[in-house]
This record gives sequence, C-alpha cells and structure tokens, in this order.
Amino acid sequence: MNEISNPEELTLAVGENIRALRLQKNLSQHSLAAQAGVSMTALRHLESGQGANLTTLIRIVRALDRQDWLDSLAPKITINPLHMAASHATRQRARSKKKVHGEEK
Repeated sequence: MNEISNPEELTLAVGENIRALRLQKNLSQHSLAAQAGVSMTALRHLESGQGANLTTLIRIVRALDRQDWLDSLAPKITINPLHMAASHATRQRARSKKKVHGEEK
C-alpha cells in the first residue's frame, strides 16, 4: 500500500476511490449526484481531488452503499478497563508499622 504523505494526496486518493466505485457500479456522475442529493459540480470536485465538504462526502458514500467507510472513520468509543484502574487517587499517607507487644524500636 502506498503511503499518503499530505492532505492533497489523501484528497486525490479518496476522489479516485469514489470514481472507481461509481464506475464499478455502472453509475453516471449525473445519476449518482441525483441519488445522493448533491450537485454535479460537488461530485466532480470530489472525484477530481479538488475537495468537497463533509456533507457531500457522506451523501456520496451512502449513495454508493459504503457506509462502512464512514464507520471506520468514527469508531464507537468504548471504556477501557485499564484506563479506569489508573484513575484511582494516589495515596497521600502511609500507615505506620504496628507495634508488637514487648518489642522496642
């Protein structure tokens, strides 16, 4: 897998993936834009890597039936038990040793 080093490359890669998926599903830009409820210009910008807003991306991805792409971007947060254990307050004082009868210091 190629490493993407900057936001421009990532924008271009996302656009190429959107275009490839659209073509794989045999959809025209016009029909996908209409199905997603976005303008043709917004879809063209997204596919060409010129950028798009988040709402446009979400609508297009949903119209292409790839909700899993969005789920991987925003996974559900769960509670990690290890983080809870570390949140206990640290001790402020130590107990003194108990004296045993008949023993002196």
